[in-house]
Amino acid sequence: MVDQNILVFVRITISAFLMIVFIQSGLDKIIDKAGNLDWLKEHFSKTFLKNSVPYLLIVLTILEIVSGLLFFVGIIFYLAYDQSQYIILGLIISNITILCLFFGQRVAKDYVAAADLVNYFILSVIGLLVFLY
Repeated sequence: MVDQNILVFVRITISAFLMIVFIQSGLDKIIDKAGNLDWLKEHFSKTFLKNSVPYLLIVLTILEIVSGLLFFVGIIFYLAYDQSQYIILGLIISNITILCLFFGQRVAKDYVAAADLVNYFILSVIGLLVFLY
């Protein structure tokens, strides 16, 4: 049997880690929009996504900020009321976000960056799994 305190600790730390990742990434896309847009336009210049980059940047920024905020609110609700629905929704959206990022890196043939995303995806999937118990 898993100790409940350890399970709570794992749930919170996974959520906090992903909250930091997504809020920082989303804020970076807002604060340095021009720099990110220039880099992404170059990164996808030889792909079928080249004309969609500005729109995709907006979508990714929204997904990242929403994920991060869901984790933030979710941690508070989980600790205060033992309610996990916001964290679970954050995990679902973070999985979708990571899949979008992974798809983009594969399309751009940036296989190293795509491989780096696997760790985040595994952690996010494990995060979902630890809420099943």
